[in-house]
Amino acid sequence: MKEKKVRTADIGDGKIDQIIDKYQGDASALIQVLLEIQRENRWLPKEALEKVSKKLEVPLNQIQHVATFYKAFSLVPRGRHGVQICLGTACHVRGGPRILDRVEEVLGIQAGQTTMDMEFTLDTVNCLGCCALGPVMVVDGKYHGKITPTEAEAVLRKL
Repeated sequence: MKEKKVRTADIGDGKIDQIIDKYQGDASALIQVLLEIQRENRWLPKEALEKVSKKLEVPLNQIQHVATFYKAFSLVPRGRHGVQICLGTACHVRGGPRILDRVEEVLGIQAGQTTMDMEFTLDTVNCLGCCALGPVMVVDGKYHGKITPTEAEAVLRKL
């Protein structure tokens, strides 16, 4: 596996200030502030967390606790396209592992990793709540149900 080059924050201090100011610097809006920073940047760089800590007057270790507790947050760079493969019981018995194998082969990464070009991040989930559609792959929020390995590859190649 090639070593992944980690980027520094893409989001500027001015944008972080705008996000915090939108919530009047209210520390109770911490999760919303982090969600907006993540939406802008696709991850939460340490520099951004430090700035939020200072501006909201919330200890950095508390912010890191929140950022590591919720799966919605990432402390490492994520790809432009998010790919999720469901491996819950219904999807598993209907071929979810085969979908995952093909996607890993096509992207050249394992689940939990991001491609070197920062285009794709691949994750597995335990349930997407649409068991009747299994196996399911989600790409950038779009659900692909009853998908085959060949169809999964075609979806990715279109991107």
